[in-house]
Amino acid sequence: MAPAALVAIGALWLALAIDRWLGEPPARWHPVVWMGAWLGWAGPRIAPAVDARRPGRFKPFVLGTLAWCAGAAMVFVAAWAVQWHVMRHLPWPVAALTLALALKPLLAWRMLRDEVLAVEAALAESLDAGRARLAHLVSRDTQSLDAGAVRESAIESLAENLNDSVVAPLFWFVLFGLPGAALYRFANTADAMWGYPGERGGRCWAWAGKWAARLDDGLSWAPARLSALLIALAAWCWPSGLAREARRTPSPNSGWPMAAMAGVLGVRLRKPGVYALNAGGRASVSVDVHTCAMLGGRAVVAAAVLATAALAGTGGAGLLRIG
Repeated sequence: MAPAALVAIGALWLALAIDRWLGEPPARWHPVVWMGAWLGWAGPRIAPAVDARRPGRFKPFVLGTLAWCAGAAMVFVAAWAVQWHVMRHLPWPVAALTLALALKPLLAWRMLRDEVLAVEAALAESLDAGRARLAHLVSRDTQSLDAGAVRESAIESLAENLNDSVVAPLFWFVLFGLPGAALYRFANTADAMWGYPGERGGRCWAWAGKWAARLDDGLSWAPARLSALLIALAAWCWPSGLAREARRTPSPNSGWPMAAMAGVLGVRLRKPGVYALNAGGRASVSVDVHTCAMLGGRAVVAAAVLATAALAGTGGAGLLRIG
């Protein structure tokens, strides 16, 4: 096996092991937190205030595009520099560990799983506690949700973020190494912070965040569909009408893993007034949240196995291509 493939495969599994046993690094050392800091600083400078007179479309769009590209360039260059040094100057076992430490913050399965299970644990205390805990995961108003809707939102969040936090970063890592995974996480974070179709936080994002939203759509297209396949493999069950159900959501991508999870669990997942996935399914109960977390864990392992096979088959070309 090529040395680049050994480094990449070792880094992948070590990163997942670090995630499993140690979780997230401190915020001050977390690259996704750094990305968020840049986006948070630039956001008010590109998105017009909602009460601004005739903000137009062209200027917010151009500013949003330029700010996105500037942030993406910084992320790409930093990741490339780390990978270049690792591949050129370190023996492969040390290189694999170093690359794993850089890759791990771009993957967040343990945190996602723990947060979703914490919602169910909070629900066991009270509905208000469950709503409050769910607010850590979703941007929607949780105060009007009943217990079933809280569980539905938690399951949706795990399914959607399984792609965003694990499958998609691994997909782009296989293709383009650490810069690919880092650039994807920047794009996904930018979409989460800027990619709103209207007003949020007193700012109008309709055009300022359009570039960020469209880039995330493009980069997530293939991984989202792969995530749906991995969920089906984890359950050893193909959900009927998956493509039809996936198209019910406004997003071209998030509906795929959410519809797959709804189908294999046999539950309905709804965002009132927006969509209903597997509408004929039953209401979610406590065991569904735990089953969802179990299936997500299996999907993560399956994603790692597929990534390993791809890296072995290509000789770690993604690391060589960018490094």
